[in-house]
Amino acid sequence: MAWFLIAMLMILLWVVSLCKVLHASSSASKVASFLDAGGFTQKKNILLVIAHPDDESMFFCPTILYFMSRGYNFHILCMSTGNADGKGNIRKEELYQACLVLKIPRHQVKIIDHPDLQDGFEVMWSHSLLSSIIQDEIANQNIDLLSTSIIRKYSGPVDLWLSVLYAHYYQRGQMHCLLNENPCKSFLVMSQHESQWIWFRKLFVSFSSYTYVNTLRKMII
Repeated sequence: MAWFLIAMLMILLWVVSLCKVLHASSSASKVASFLDAGGFTQKKNILLVIAHPDDESMFFCPTILYFMSRGYNFHILCMSTGNADGKGNIRKEELYQACLVLKIPRHQVKIIDHPDLQDGFEVMWSHSLLSSIIQDEIANQNIDLLSTSIIRKYSGPVDLWLSVLYAHYYQRGQMHCLLNENPCKSFLVMSQHESQWIWFRKLFVSFSSYTYVNTLRKMII
């Protein structure tokens, strides 16, 4: 009986959190506070760095949809083709297709196929090589904001409360919580990765916090 009550409470919390996300998203319009400084209202260039095709769909949809809906120039730098299973060429095209759904122009999506940056659990990537490639892309595209990070995964919309609390108590203006204004679109975007769209990833997109909320933290680099 106790387990049943706990399960029901968790389901209720999940539903309430999802309703909160949807309600907040429907009224969200302001720009993240730390983006106001330095003329970010002029719709400058943003670069998202990901490791493999489909990371943009599984982890960063709230961020992408937030900035795209506000007219920012969004760029994606993918550090590998995801060729661990020999599907690198397929996964490249799937990434382009997902970006088409996200309305990110193809010329603003760059996929790296470097011999030292191949996909695989036993492959260690060079930090200096990654840094060099990212710095070159920042310079070439005149990037104003760089985003990449993955911390929490499986708390779904419930993570909203953690993200809001963290953003609230973090140094003012240094953290912003981005809600997904169209959670259903995450499914549509991820479904473009047909080679990866299997049952456990469908569950991931359903319950992962990254479908519903991202938090951006300002860092000086």
